[in-house]
Amino acid sequence: MPPLRGVRILEFDGLGPVTFAGMMLADLGAEVLRLTRADGGGVFQDVGGAVLHRGRTAVPVDLKSPEDRERVLALAASADAVIEGFRPGVMERLGLGPDDLAARNARLVYGRVTGWGQTGPLAHQVGHDINYIGLTGVLHAMGEPDRPPRPPLNLVGDYGGGAMMLAVGVLAALVEARTTGRGRVVDAAMTDGAGLLAALFPALTARGLWSERRGANLLDGGAPFYRCYACRDGRFVAVGALEPRFYAALLAGLDIDPAEAPQHDPAAWPGLHDRFAAIFATRDRDDWADRFAATEACVTPVLTFVEAAAHPHNRARGAHVETGIVQPAPAPRFDGETAPVSADRPAETLDQALARWT
Repeated sequence: MPPLRGVRILEFDGLGPVTFAGMMLADLGAEVLRLTRADGGGVFQDVGGAVLHRGRTAVPVDLKSPEDRERVLALAASADAVIEGFRPGVMERLGLGPDDLAARNARLVYGRVTGWGQTGPLAHQVGHDINYIGLTGVLHAMGEPDRPPRPPLNLVGDYGGGAMMLAVGVLAALVEARTTGRGRVVDAAMTDGAGLLAALFPALTARGLWSERRGANLLDGGAPFYRCYACRDGRFVAVGALEPRFYAALLAGLDIDPAEAPQHDPAAWPGLHDRFAAIFATRDRDDWADRFAATEACVTPVLTFVEAAAHPHNRARGAHVETGIVQPAPAPRFDGETAPVSADRPAETLDQALARWT
């Protein structure tokens, strides 16, 4: 039985983190009604929907209509949580803010996710993932030295700092509400969440183990034993030989004398970069993967999304499923089992949703 079975969540459809959070909560067994814009929402509204909208019922709604708003309030009275990603004040102006919904349902958890948060000088400013992580120090640490920072897709702000923190906050508040009978307002800001994801690096900086110079540190590609290398066929391997015994296995696989390659001498790192790169360029990616497969060198192939779905390890674990499109399976697992992707649910009208929920 999925762990969130019986939990009812209203998702006000949007882009980025609220959509991803809705998918995760549905994957975990919650019944999620995705309240969509009656006008379709524009060209970007369905981006990624073939995967990100899985497992939920779409219910078109006109939030400017008094009749539709009243129906949404009635749905909220039977819900356990709401998640939304509008700018601060939008839901209040529509009469659907936390106080409005709490008046109908005191135990309702109200989850809000935005880039800058509900308060602060930038709260009403526009932005996207790249802007939010730029304010946290995280983006500055990404990429090659002496070049502009390289955005890490939208994984750190939208999904890690936004959707994941929203989901954790909502689940924590749901646990509390079952004890107290009172809901909470969860303010998940991508700036807060992305900054929290980077909590290790202030600790390293305080100990003198991290500098603000990009590409010169242990985990940012500065260390020759923790970075990617190009192979003869133009593909890449990832090297993560942090511990001394793993580093020793890496050197053995590269036929390098340990006396010529001190691991923790940053002054020697540039020369070792070049030496490692020259050696990795002599073989194809999969040749290196085979060579290191039975060792502790922590050398693995860098796969494309298509290759990842076909990799024997991922296949053995059922890490991907195909439902007309190959996509990641729900995670995490419970009792060692992967939850199935919920079947696509037909769209409903507001009246049909109300008939089921009330």
